[in-house]
Amino acid sequence: MNIITTSIRDVVVIEPRVFEDDRGYFFESYNESKMPDYLAQVDWVQDNESKSSRGVLRGLHYQCGEHAQAKLVRAIVGEIYDVAIDLRPDSPTYGTYHAEMLSATNKKQMYVPRGFAHGFVVLSETAIFSYKCDNYYNKAAEGGLAYNDPTLSIPWPIAQDQILVSEKDAELPNLGHHKAAL
Repeated sequence: MNIITTSIRDVVVIEPRVFEDDRGYFFESYNESKMPDYLAQVDWVQDNESKSSRGVLRGLHYQCGEHAQAKLVRAIVGEIYDVAIDLRPDSPTYGTYHAEMLSATNKKQMYVPRGFAHGFVVLSETAIFSYKCDNYYNKAAEGGLAYNDPTLSIPWPIAQDQILVSEKDAELPNLGHHKAAL
């Protein structure tokens, strides 16, 4: 496994060593002993999976307070553009993001720590997205940011008229107007 650091502290990309032959492939999607110390100590308690069509944008979501979640995310089928936004109030990278192409082909994963908003858009015809969480989902603690917030200026790699968001996500506030107690 190759652990790739990013410009945001604690956000890492995990690139597995893939063994392929004419029968298919094999790789370790997670091996605690090969993770950085802070990631190896995460106690994963919930696995989630979603299936989405091209253009579906899910996010930018987070959980607040004692219900905050760290996530280990990957695309099992298809290709997505995945984004993590630093919302840690005392962080020197507050309000900045890291984006990564995650796909069934590259098999990369991204670790999104607690205190981050997270979202993705599907670039392939369909995608199956999987993520591990270190805390249980709590509806009362959910929050989010507008995917098209001009302050964030995320360069979503799909035409605006092809982006499909839920009604709930379409009403999320910009960064300057969110009131999270992360």
